[in-house]
Amino acid sequence: MLGDAHEVVKRCRACQEHANVNHQPAALMRPLESPCPFDQWGIDLVGPLPQATGQRKFLIVAVDYFTKWVEAGVSQDIRKGGDQVHLRNIVCRFGILRAIISDNGTQFSGNKLKEWCKGLAIKQFFTSVSNPQANGQTEVTNRTILQHLKTRLGTAKGAWVDELPSVLWAYRTTPRTTTGETPFSLSYGTDAVAPAEVGELNWRVKHYDLEANEQGLRMNLDFVEEVRERASVRAAMYKARMAKAYNSRVRPRNFQVGDLVMRKPKPLAP
Repeated sequence: MLGDAHEVVKRCRACQEHANVNHQPAALMRPLESPCPFDQWGIDLVGPLPQATGQRKFLIVAVDYFTKWVEAGVSQDIRKGGDQVHLRNIVCRFGILRAIISDNGTQFSGNKLKEWCKGLAIKQFFTSVSNPQANGQTEVTNRTILQHLKTRLGTAKGAWVDELPSVLWAYRTTPRTTTGETPFSLSYGTDAVAPAEVGELNWRVKHYDLEANEQGLRMNLDFVEEVRERASVRAAMYKARMAKAYNSRVRPRNFQVGDLVMRKPKPLAP
């Protein structure tokens, strides 16, 4: 009887439509690795946000998978090639990257951007439709930036463009859990001097010595590869722990060609 009931429920349309959604993952997590700084970037579009000055309401966010350095640019219209301009600025500052990971929205999969990437031998990888977790690093960064903007703005929602540089600075100079280092230090080989340090005249600022500072910077640069290697090992261990915890909850669901499935459509990004 239990087997018969199971078969009846499987064939009941109303049961399928109104049953609780199974939140157990169906596939194993496979963390993405990046071998060196500025080699692989994730890029995503955030918006529309509350309209700021100049009718700007979209945010283009790019994150380096190794250092966690984040770049963000604002745009009026996602159809005017702002993503390509943003990527061109990244290339001019950090060198030609090897790969870009994004969703398959038209702003990232259009022929114009494809031709530009092809000309620089940049590989494009697209996440599955309605599966932003495949570009998890960028999604996490987006949430962090938006949360900081909301905290700073209060009711002045349209001022997010003015607050964006401060939010990016805070993100770049905060140690990331994955690496144990700040994106700034992994990128430039030294720690940034925060505005608060200048105002409080801490030891580093108060006892500044040009010769000692130069020696300290040279020493930091000598050890930057060791710091990056340590961060890479730590990131790999962290991702392995996360994957192990995630994969322990996986409930595989296999489908065969011709099987009928019920899919609840989700609104896609503009």
